[in-house]
Amino acid sequence: MPNLFLVSNSYFIHQFYCLYNHQSLLAIISNSLFIPMFLTRSEYDRGVNTFSPEGRLFQVEYAIEAVKLGSTSIGIRTKEGVVLAAEKRATSKLMVNDAIEKISKIDQHVAVTFAGLIADSRTLVERAQTEAQNFWFTYNRKIRVEDVTQSVANLALQFGDDDVKASMSRPFGVAMLFAGIDQTGPQLFHLDPSGTFIDCQAKSIGAASDGAEQNLKEHYHEDMSLTEALKVAMTILKQVMEDKLTSSNIEIVTITPTTDKKTGKLIGEFKRLSNDELQALVGDL
Repeated sequence: MPNLFLVSNSYFIHQFYCLYNHQSLLAIISNSLFIPMFLTRSEYDRGVNTFSPEGRLFQVEYAIEAVKLGSTSIGIRTKEGVVLAAEKRATSKLMVNDAIEKISKIDQHVAVTFAGLIADSRTLVERAQTEAQNFWFTYNRKIRVEDVTQSVANLALQFGDDDVKASMSRPFGVAMLFAGIDQTGPQLFHLDPSGTFIDCQAKSIGAASDGAEQNLKEHYHEDMSLTEALKVAMTILKQVMEDKLTSSNIEIVTITPTTDKKTGKLIGEFKRLSNDELQALVGDL
């Protein structure tokens, strides 16, 4: 006669084994069906040149968000010239303040300021300077501000390119304001991480760009003088900066039109305001 205790135990063990295998099978099926779908969807987030079903490039959007982490910069175009004003944000008291440069000279008639990743900005600034000099050596005349901006935009668009030698792993996390004077007069262009650039009368980029942009809309007018533009730019920086505005934590460059004595053509004159000039402007606010 069979042992009922052993039979019953064997039965329960068999049922438990079948149930365990059934759950394992369900888990395997579930993993095989759903996990790849989730990973495939996340590819839209990781892929630098892959559009999501909504038509978005997430890596470009993240690069635009990186711009908002940078210090604020402002550009204003007037009939008398162009003003670039930028906040210099020192991340440590041990940093040499003069080592921070937010506005770079591209040529005697072109300057640029940025907001975002400093290393990325240096790459783009070097491209702009190289293009300006190559144009001068080739054609013996100054490059247009729009052409300089276009050359940098072409580099910014190379992320995810099919050409392995020219492709980059991600978009540049920086936005730029190109200001200058050419034969068409004062110019101001805004370039974002997507490689798009637009012609502007006035523009702000960086951490406090939303508030600064609103102030620019309220104070800007087409008949604004260069002196008035300087005051407006500094007033806005004073309002949106976290630190107190001083001559040591801002940087201002003006580019004004002048006539070349040899050719009689319109050219631009680059001028970086000295510390004494900045102190005088800060004192007048």
